Amino acid sequence: MSNPVLIEVTRGAVVESRHRGAISVFDADGKAVWEIGDTDRPVFPRSAVKAIQALPLVESGAADAYGFGNRELALACASHSGEPAHVELASAMLAKAGLDKTALECGAHWPNHEATIALARAGAVPSALHNNCSGKHAGFLCTCVHAGIPHRGYVREGHAQQEMVRDAMQSVTGAAHNADNSATDGCSIPTYAVPLKSFAQGFARMATGRGFAPERAKAAKRLLSACMAEPFLVAGTGKADVALMQAAPGRIFVKTGAEGVYCAALPELGLGIALKCDDGAGRAAEVMIAALLAKLLRADEAVAAKLAQLARPPVESRIGAKVGLLRPTAALS
Repeated sequence: MSNPVLIEVTRGAVVESRHRGAISVFDADGKAVWEIGDTDRPVFPRSAVKAIQALPLVESGAADAYGFGNRELALACASHSGEPAHVELASAMLAKAGLDKTALECGAHWPNHEATIALARAGAVPSALHNNCSGKHAGFLCTCVHAGIPHRGYVREGHAQQEMVRDAMQSVTGAAHNADNSATDGCSIPTYAVPLKSFAQGFARMATGRGFAPERAKAAKRLLSACMAEPFLVAGTGKADVALMQAAPGRIFVKTGAEGVYCAALPELGLGIALKCDDGAGRAAEVMIAALLAKLLRADEAVAAKLAQLARPPVESRIGAKVGLLRPTAALS
């Protein structure tokens, strides 16, 4: 099955690029609300499912033991920009468990922000704290220490920490996560390819607690609420996730993943969302999710207008002139 073209990129009056994709919207009862394309096709969710991966941090009691509030929980679900606030908070989380950056096994990369310039000017190099996944990994390490689990090798498949994450992913999505569909994510932990619709159903459950035991329902609500309360910590300056969540504070949860994946939840509607841009283009995935949210929240005209604007970002020249735009096709809008 060939997925439809959902996003066009224009330059002048000419369509320069086209992006195909699939979209799945489910409610917590397992009912498909809206689907486009092949939603049975397995995809790696990458960082879009960090809120599910953070469930053991809360459910184990580690978050409460270390006094974590919205800020820390948002960072545990983040793909952050490595800005000073992100780096400092990740370091503080580790310190609560008696650890420092040397315990992180996610690797280092340059920040995705002007912080890169500051580091370079200082003659410094990035540490693992600058890795966009350092908050998630700090959460993993805190869970290990609180639970009395040896933390060395915590990123490896089969480690007790990753088994907790795998069990949470499998339970929430209802899809098998095993050796047959596993690979290694960019931050070195296991990632599993399952049908796109499984992630939509999973985030509908995260948003409503439907089908969860009371403690899991409480943990899920706490994590999504933290992300919606602290969107900057989930992403960073100028990031689409921040703009989307700020369009309707406390009402929209979104999380991007590498290779054109997005997961989202609308708690007030009890809906979970998952989408994949076939060619992995992040900018096209951002337009897909903005257009979809505008459609789903169309009853609120003010919010829908903000989201619709985000769904038509300009293409600019090097001097800032608007020379084209990205736009959803009729299949999506």
